[in-house]
Amino acid sequence: MTRLERWEDRAEIPLLLLAVAFLIAYAWPVIDPRLDPDLETVLRVGSWTVWGAFAVDFAVRIWLAEQRRTYVIRHWYDVALIVLPMFRSLRLLRVLALARILNRSAKNSLVGRVGIYVIGTAVVVSGLAAIAMLDAEQDAADANITSIGDALWWSAATVTTVSYGDRYPVTTEGRFIAVGLMIVGIATVGAVIAGATAWIISQVQGDRVTGGEPRTQLTQPQGAPPE
Repeated sequence: MTRLERWEDRAEIPLLLLAVAFLIAYAWPVIDPRLDPDLETVLRVGSWTVWGAFAVDFAVRIWLAEQRRTYVIRHWYDVALIVLPMFRSLRLLRVLALARILNRSAKNSLVGRVGIYVIGTAVVVSGLAAIAMLDAEQDAADANITSIGDALWWSAATVTTVSYGDRYPVTTEGRFIAVGLMIVGIATVGAVIAGATAWIISQVQGDRVTGGEPRTQLTQPQGAPPE
């Protein structure tokens, strides 16, 4: 195990906890616009502190990498999320590291791991998209997504590709968020279909193997006349 791998392994859980703290600090003022100004200031300072911690983590990873330029190029999204403060809310996606922890309780089969990753990703991304959408839409003119309930309903309808159309974004930022969630929704549906197909195929193959095995003949009791 390289020094970089050891660092990433040790920092995974602390970074996950920091991501959860950042989620709370970012989402609370969005969900409750009437929040006390002093508490809102504390949450803002906390979110920037966590952002700084992730910046330090990325700097350490670059320093430990054997090929630093290649590492930075491969992790260009980390560079963008750290360098561009306007995108700091996307740092919430660091909470997707939860998929690594969920993988420990997954089944040994590929289908089991894919199922957990898909469900975990869909739930987390839907929640983050709902918060980001509410942040972008709630103060816009003619907005119809003005509460966390509206945002969660829109997010669930979008990620499942149902899209009733009763809730929709009216701002440019909100539409970009919607496009991203649509892509996740399409990928989720495809992964679910692929996982279900793989499970059905494995079950059919298992039945064929079981059905093709020769049955064990019963042993006649000693002294019994032959048939």
